[in-house]
Formats: sequence, structure tokens, C-alpha cells
Amino acid sequence: METSEFFAKFKSWYLWGHLAAMAAVVVVLCLGVKYALDIYTHHGEAITIPDLRKSSVENAIHVLEEMGLKAEVTDTGYVKTLPADCVLEQSLQPGQKVKTGRIVYLTVNASQSPTITLPDIIDNSSFREAMAKLTAMGFKVGQPEFVPGEKDWVYGVVSKGRHLATGDKVSVDATVIIQVGNGLRDDDAEVDYVDQVDADDFEYSEDGGDVDEFEEVTSPE
Repeated sequence: METSEFFAKFKSWYLWGHLAAMAAVVVVLCLGVKYALDIYTHHGEAITIPDLRKSSVENAIHVLEEMGLKAEVTDTGYVKTLPADCVLEQSLQPGQKVKTGRIVYLTVNASQSPTITLPDIIDNSSFREAMAKLTAMGFKVGQPEFVPGEKDWVYGVVSKGRHLATGDKVSVDATVIIQVGNGLRDDDAEVDYVDQVDADDFEYSEDGGDVDEFEEVTSPE
């Protein structure tokens, strides 16, 4: 091919038409990818998170789904003054801007108060040790009840008039009473008594020995 023929091909409208078409295809593809990504990632869209606290979990899920969001219950808590199954906390704060499809994790109020297991403190610890352990575990401890026994020793635990045993489940709202020894002997305990002897009943000799008092009686001749 001669040089003149080679350069002549660049002047052909057919060649430039193909090049223009290819360029147009590339531009369209680039724009298509950009807009497709914007649509897929919801670029420029923002949803304001509502305040779902104290509303029922059913209503919260409905509201979030209507807004294009998702809801998932991941934890439970307990607030005595609030109804069961109401939302206590939400993972995304009210007023926060998010894109559609985001998941909002909810903490829901339990229908019953949680319980705590009574540890091994009965007849196994002092009052101070029992108080420290129960308080650290979250028990509500009332004024102690003193019972006859060794001073400051734990003899029992009572809640709502019922004697508890190690391992019993106690509501976090219930108050427990520790039965503590008062250091006094029980009236029913058996005691060995020794009769006290009056010291005036004895005389002591000069050499330190005991001398019994007696009256000398002589027999008749």
C-alpha cells in the first residue's frame, strides 16, 4: 500500500463514521454505569430516622418498612413503668440521615422482669460478705432480720414471706431480707445448769483446807 493511499483512508467518511460511533458507545456506557451505580447506591437519597422509642415493636417495624428501611429486634430489656414489647432503644439515633435499605436494630421491653439466681450465702458467709455479693449481682436488699444465733452470721434469706434456697430465681424487682444472727442463744437451746454453792457454807482452816461444820454428839455411856 502506498503512502498516499494510506492517508487517503483517513479522509474517508466511512472510517470517521465508525470512530464516531465507537466513541458514542463508550460515552453511553460510561454514563450508563454512572447512573446505574447512583441508582443502586441511592446516591443523593437520604431518609431521616424517626424516634421509635416507647412505641410498640409492631408499629416501629411498620413505620420503618414504609420508609424503605428494615427493622430487626436484637435485644430485650426491662422497664417496669413501660408496657411489654415497646421499643426501649434503637441503633440509629432519631434525626440521623441514612440511605434506603438500612437495618435499624431495636431493643424491646420484656413482658416479665428478669430474674437473678440466689448465690450460696446461707450458712456460708457473714452478713457483710452476703451484702456485698447480693448488691454486686443486682439484688434489692432490705433491712436485715435478726434471729437467734452466732453474731453477724447468715442463717437464711427471705423474699415476700418465702424462705429462699441457694439457686432459687428471684425477680430483680423483689426485695430480699437477710436473716442474721444476733449473737444471742435461742430460748429453745438446751443448757446444762450447775447449782451455785454459797461460799458461806464452807469454812477454811488455817492451813488452807476446807473444814466442814458439824456438831459433836456424844453417845450415852
